Amino acid sequence: MTDAALTLSDVRFTWPGRGGFTLSCPDFRLAQGERLLLLGPSGSGKSTFLSLACGIVTADAGKVSVGGTDLGALRSGARDGFRAEHFGLIFQQFNLLPYASVADNILLPLRFAPARRARATNAGAGGARAEAARLCAALTLPDGVMAMPAGRLSVGQQQRVAVARALIGQPPLIVADEPTSALDAAAQDVFLGLLFDQAATAGSSLLMVSHDDRLGARFDRVLRLDEIAATARGVAA
Repeated sequence: MTDAALTLSDVRFTWPGRGGFTLSCPDFRLAQGERLLLLGPSGSGKSTFLSLACGIVTADAGKVSVGGTDLGALRSGARDGFRAEHFGLIFQQFNLLPYASVADNILLPLRFAPARRARATNAGAGGARAEAARLCAALTLPDGVMAMPAGRLSVGQQQRVAVARALIGQPPLIVADEPTSALDAAAQDVFLGLLFDQAATAGSSLLMVSHDDRLGARFDRVLRLDEIAATARGVAA
């Protein structure tokens, strides 16, 4: 794991407005294929860090690089397209379309990412839909789930659909924001095992943020946000 999947160098970002929040990160590196857990309490800046890493917001200073591409050098539309191609995102609240089918939810990222769509289509016989079905089976979702509205599923099932959506088309980076916060310890362990297995199959690096340090033993590396970044509040824009 010598090549970096993601680096932040001398990054500084401030949310605008009175009482704004500032985050500074001198140096961060996620290696290719690495599983890294980033810990920090609620309100510590974890979500801001992920927004910078994914190019949802751009740094005021410094450089965020994904696979050698400087996100700050891309225009807004190009950055959105790059994110769709290179990132699989797992949100804390899953962000599924409740009335759309499971299949439509999983395949949605491919509408905005032609290279990722081609990888999913070429993954095996049957095209992208067959690849979505394979992910559902690998994540132990029940037979027939592809046709079900996502809103009818249990919380645990919705979580696994969100993982399948993130993994479809083998994006090089999987970013997960507190995906286990609503699970008990046994369910967390099962979920992480499924996530790790499928990320390894795809060859994806994994960056997950959490406030729960009990998860750390399952990861290649654990960092605390205050080890790599300084935060300050009450900074005017």
